[in-house]
Amino acid sequence: MSTMNTVGRPTTPNAVGHDYKHPTLTGGRGLLQDEHLIFESDGWGKTGVDLPEPKADGSDLGDLVRRDPIGLPGLSEPEAMRHYVRLSQKNHAIDLAIYPLGSCTMKHNPRLNEKMARLPGFSDIHPLQPQSTVQGALELMDQLAHWLKTLTGMPAVALSPKAGAHGELCGLMAIRAAHRAAGHGLRSDKPRNKVLVPTSAHGTNPATAAFVGYQVVEIAQTEDGRVDIKDLEAKLGDDVAAIMVTNPNTCGLFERDILEISRLTHEAGAYFYCDGANFNAIVGRVRPGDLGVDAMHINLHKTFSTPHGGGGPGAGPVVLSEALAPFAPAPWVVSGEDGFRLEEFAEGEAAQAFGRLCAFHGQMGMYVRALSYMMSHGSDGLRQVAEDAVLNANYIKARLSDLMSAAFPEGPCMHEALFDDEWLKGTDVTTLDFAKAMIDEGFHPMTMYFPLVVHGAMLIEPTETESKQELDRFIEAMRALAQAAKAGDVERFKGAPFHAPLRRLDETRAARQPVLRWTAPEGSNIAAE
Repeated sequence: MSTMNTVGRPTTPNAVGHDYKHPTLTGGRGLLQDEHLIFESDGWGKTGVDLPEPKADGSDLGDLVRRDPIGLPGLSEPEAMRHYVRLSQKNHAIDLAIYPLGSCTMKHNPRLNEKMARLPGFSDIHPLQPQSTVQGALELMDQLAHWLKTLTGMPAVALSPKAGAHGELCGLMAIRAAHRAAGHGLRSDKPRNKVLVPTSAHGTNPATAAFVGYQVVEIAQTEDGRVDIKDLEAKLGDDVAAIMVTNPNTCGLFERDILEISRLTHEAGAYFYCDGANFNAIVGRVRPGDLGVDAMHINLHKTFSTPHGGGGPGAGPVVLSEALAPFAPAPWVVSGEDGFRLEEFAEGEAAQAFGRLCAFHGQMGMYVRALSYMMSHGSDGLRQVAEDAVLNANYIKARLSDLMSAAFPEGPCMHEALFDDEWLKGTDVTTLDFAKAMIDEGFHPMTMYFPLVVHGAMLIEPTETESKQELDRFIEAMRALAQAAKAGDVERFKGAPFHAPLRRLDETRAARQPVLRWTAPEGSNIAAE
């Protein structure tokens, strides 16, 4: 049977082709149909439901009575369902193919996690329920906190932050509160009002520091892509509140001098904030607490596989050192003779905390998914997560470095492989052109032009969930595109993507002059209907 199933089927990475010389009337390509905006649908004079005529005349609404048509098409349930399903088929997703965005860890989300998150008692609880009725949820939060503290080697964790940048805000607010308690607040006579940020850090780091009220000071990067220790020493002083280091950094490299960075920072009386977005590369292998970290956010939607993107909901718990634990935000999960409870820290020593970071206690769905992931992997499995993520990234770097120029060729990378555009010189093909051509091959482009310290950057993170077969398919496509660029096939890139639902847009104009509202074409009678 297996032989019969493969008869006549192409098996090489480049064997599948498409012929669009004969366009269809509908604009469809096989079963992938064209789709207009919902406002362009027929049926403006109908409704998808039958409602009885209202008995009241609506006079109690006063001047709120609608005088003009609502301006929405009337669709039946099948029409509405098909519209959104067709739209979904035009999106790339991790369930379709590799999603190689660097520093984003777009990895497969096990369906077991989704099943657990939908269990009664997790999916249908409300944050204002009596705590006696949500003991199971509070116990789960306590277990999650235990895992996070164990994996990071830190004594405390704040669960409520909703994402990475929100976690940065939490950590820096705790740092600000600690300095205020020591007499070095932003409005004191001797303020610690500066935050040092390396050029290889995530872009949210300086933005968050500025938002909290700090002056951001940039730290230089060495030629091998790491923090310049001499520049750090020159800029550390009694006016520095903290340093924010991403480790592994955004160049996909581990900071070899991380212990020295920590020592120098603490000797200067500052705190060490670590951006934990890349924890996926070291989870189970290195405990940030052992490196001298005082605060670090953990993206549950990266390291622990909870859904990523789409505007949330996310989760970015923050682990804290012993020095910062008293300044963490409420609430804390506390266990006692009567079970679990949420402690608000309203009195005593806990009054040092800066208060609540958000109205409620966090995102229960993300907690359930993350703990399910941790428990199904176990400590040895989480260690393998990091090992496989690093192995996959180095495999990509090794397979592509003969055609593409690695930004930092010496030594291995961590969880992501970083290339620059040096290899494209003289081809008239840019990083953006290359990325657009990847769409025609069925792959979401890698991260482009970031980090900023690398010209024309192409940052590729395969994660640990991709098989060697899928990596080989991706690599062969990348190699074919690289060879085409070097061979002078410029049109393949300048016009790409050719096979996407939409051709290339004027991205600069789209960013500066976005059209966010649909209007009926001139001469159309849609509005009148």
